[in-house]
Amino acid sequence: MPPVLTLAALAEHLGATLDGDPETKIIGVAGIEDAASGQITFVANPKYAGLARTTRASAILVEPEFPTIPTATLRIANPYLAFARTIELFYTPPTYLPGIHSTAVIHPSASIGKDAHIGAYVVIAEGVVLGDHATVLPHAVIYAHARIGSHFFAHAHTVVREHCHLGDHVTLQNGAVIGADGFGFAKSSSGDWHKILQSGRTILEDDVEVQANACIDRASIGETRIARGTKVDNLVQVGHGSAVGRNTLLCAQVGLAGSTTVGDNVILAGQVGVAGHCTIGDGVIATAQSGIPNDVAPGKVVSGYPAIDNRQWLRSVAVFNRLPELLRNLRQGSK
Repeated sequence: MPPVLTLAALAEHLGATLDGDPETKIIGVAGIEDAASGQITFVANPKYAGLARTTRASAILVEPEFPTIPTATLRIANPYLAFARTIELFYTPPTYLPGIHSTAVIHPSASIGKDAHIGAYVVIAEGVVLGDHATVLPHAVIYAHARIGSHFFAHAHTVVREHCHLGDHVTLQNGAVIGADGFGFAKSSSGDWHKILQSGRTILEDDVEVQANACIDRASIGETRIARGTKVDNLVQVGHGSAVGRNTLLCAQVGLAGSTTVGDNVILAGQVGVAGHCTIGDGVIATAQSGIPNDVAPGKVVSGYPAIDNRQWLRSVAVFNRLPELLRNLRQGSK
């Protein structure tokens, strides 16, 4: 049974300021448009502020300066983060007890830490080192001599290739592939493509999450590295020899060509593409579907292809939409 919390208890847990009846019972969470009595929701985007007056939710998480409304409010500096923490109170994830399934294949030389859960048909090859409290779900494969830290969580059908290094608290969602061969071929004098041996490795530092069907390629020489705290969304491609900094977000379908360098706290929105050997500075934001063929200085917000300053791009798009009208006026003026 999910828990039932009073608003007073929830406010204390979150460190929020409560405006409303402290004895109101909360039994779950929901989005602001779908919430019903007994549920709590949030407003973090100003465009949804109007819905706060019409929602059926019993309470709303809002920023401290949010206007007074009839619905109870829990006021906190980061309502989105507070909502994420609230979800954790009302959702019970599956539990995986320590143990090794009888169908798992584990090489005798592999080292498995304490309290590991190894699921059905998992394959762990020779020389693997797997830290404490790992959860490896069915059909995951860990190649030879991979080294993985504690609290590793690998969902079904994930792959960690040979010699890759993963830190503590790394999560791989379904179908993620860590350390597959980079795309490297040299053309011979006869016109054939000769495969370049991908002898390097892929490194994921602590607290990295790689989501479904994303691929982080191994390097031809050296390493591909994803730094601490970075999150990699579904269907992302990180090319061989790339380096991605700390606490960066690579959103859905982002593609980094080989030897790309991405700084700390960068956000590359959906379908952003970055050409090889480019450097993206710390704090850069690239809006959806931007194409980046050159280096981007730290702190820039860029859009479009080729990516330019976001404000300039917005002005350019406004002009582009008026091109038929401007051409018509130009032609009339020339008569």
